[in-house]
Amino acid sequence: MDNKPPYTITEKAADYLAKIVETVTRLEFGTGFRRDIKLHRENRVRTIHSSLAIEGNSLSLGEVTAVLDGKLVAGKQMEIKEVKNAYEAYDKIMAFDPYKVADFLKAHKLMTQGLVKEAGKFRSGDVGVFDGDVAVHIGARPQFVPRLMEELFGWAKESELHPVLKSAILHYEIETIHPFTDGNGRMGRLWQTLLLAKWNDIFVWIPMEAVLYKNRRQYYQAIENARHANDPGVFIEFTLSALYDTITAQEKHQVKRQERHQVQLSDTQMEVLKALEDKTLSRKEIFATIGMNGDSRSFKRHIKPLLTDGFIEMTVPDKPNSRLQKYRLTDSGKAFISDNGK
Repeated sequence: MDNKPPYTITEKAADYLAKIVETVTRLEFGTGFRRDIKLHRENRVRTIHSSLAIEGNSLSLGEVTAVLDGKLVAGKQMEIKEVKNAYEAYDKIMAFDPYKVADFLKAHKLMTQGLVKEAGKFRSGDVGVFDGDVAVHIGARPQFVPRLMEELFGWAKESELHPVLKSAILHYEIETIHPFTDGNGRMGRLWQTLLLAKWNDIFVWIPMEAVLYKNRRQYYQAIENARHANDPGVFIEFTLSALYDTITAQEKHQVKRQERHQVQLSDTQMEVLKALEDKTLSRKEIFATIGMNGDSRSFKRHIKPLLTDGFIEMTVPDKPNSRLQKYRLTDSGKAFISDNGK
């Protein structure tokens, strides 16, 4: 097509693509990821927190969770509104056609309503990205934006390029055209997720944005390097590496969870874990809490296996027999209670 954007698919990007396809298949069919509703919810919150934090929203992950749970949060009203808007946009993501400009504008309206004057509309003026007083990027002139977006989506619809690669190119091109007065970064990330989710709907629940936020310096650098080269090759590489890291982390989480499910603990051991759920206790306090005699035989039978399996840990690990010794849950212990709570 004449409107094909310039891009190079490097060997590294092709390698990441192969790994992503392979890992997604394992995640979808070899784990319980698709059925893990609780994890889906946690990932959605992480996605929203990370995508907004990249743009400077100061709310913590806990505060974003609280906002979405309908709780009062002491934060800037604009930032709270950003969270609610982003949730609505991601919640309706599968209703959008990734190749329809009208849907792109609808999504922008959801993302920015009540925050910017031109919500759901292409910008009417010039816009640039600045580092202090220095312009590092000037978006397309406003009169050209509608045509450029139509051409970009037209190319994407007709292109037989793999959706994973296509999603990265669209993300980059949206950032380059900069079609809106505000919300361009959020929309670029949302639209990449949308293309991925139309390829395989498990991507609705995969928080790639969290890896982009964690590596935001490299994210910005990849965009800048691609602009200097007038080719998104380095950006494609970077976003695919972030995507691969995210999927791999999700797979590892699922494998660990399945391993935890296979561990059989006695009712007494579950009581020990629950006694430590929100506090740190000594050996004597643990047995007093569960109403048992805490002799050495009981310790070896009920507590030592929990230490060995990594469900609990000592507060003074270098001195096991210290009179100050207490015990607390590890992350594995917390996860086991969450997965197997009775």
